[in-house]
Amino acid sequence: MSSLSAEGVLVRLGGRAAVDRVSVAFQAGAVTAILGPNGAGKSTLLACLAGLRKPQAGQVRLGAADISAMAPRARARRIGFIPQTPEIAWAVEARILVGLGRTPFIGSSGLSLEDAAAIERAMEAAGVTELAERDVTTLSGGERGRVLIARALAGEPEWLLADEPLTGLDPGHQLDAGELFRAMAHREGKGVIVTLHDLSLAARIADRILIMAEGRILADGAPQDALSPKVMRQAYGVEARVTSGQGGPLIEIVGRAD
Repeated sequence: MSSLSAEGVLVRLGGRAAVDRVSVAFQAGAVTAILGPNGAGKSTLLACLAGLRKPQAGQVRLGAADISAMAPRARARRIGFIPQTPEIAWAVEARILVGLGRTPFIGSSGLSLEDAAAIERAMEAAGVTELAERDVTTLSGGERGRVLIARALAGEPEWLLADEPLTGLDPGHQLDAGELFRAMAHREGKGVIVTLHDLSLAARIADRILIMAEGRILADGAPQDALSPKVMRQAYGVEARVTSGQGGPLIEIVGRAD
């Protein structure tokens, strides 16, 4: 699997640097969580990594290739992306929506047997097989979230990039999705990068955590290292207590930092 890297990426939005010359490299086989307060630049960086936003300076590379020079269809075959606020504006069965994840592979003859099998595997992995014939406009937010994870999985990408993919899921399905991401990385050797707000959940599912603040990377390391009280104070302006839990570090927010 190819590495994915940002090299001096700069994105200005509204006169400020949403991503401020960030350089970071990701290797397949691990789950990386990007954390940070609102406006830290997490989603903007993720969009650049997915090739959906072109930075004003710097570049993103997938292996040796400049991602901005890749054809969209070729890029979509290798990078799956789950947006934070997806638009589902029409009534369509969940299986059909999941099938859109195969779009980069579909030829003039339509869905192949291989495409159909990939769709079924994705739905089973995301736990939405029972929703296959449901109209997606009738699904709950959590159910839609799982269907959208299945859509990204259907493309069988080398890299899965997901912007707040666990929002709206109940605790059980959050754990299921986290285990799915870890299985993709650890058993299949793929790269998974997610943005999250839940600190303890991120510590549970991620091998590596990046913490962003004001467009820059403030901390980068294993959960127990990146989620230190000092970093919590710098990034979020809060006093935090970090304890050991069965699933990883537990972050207790004590209050606002003085």
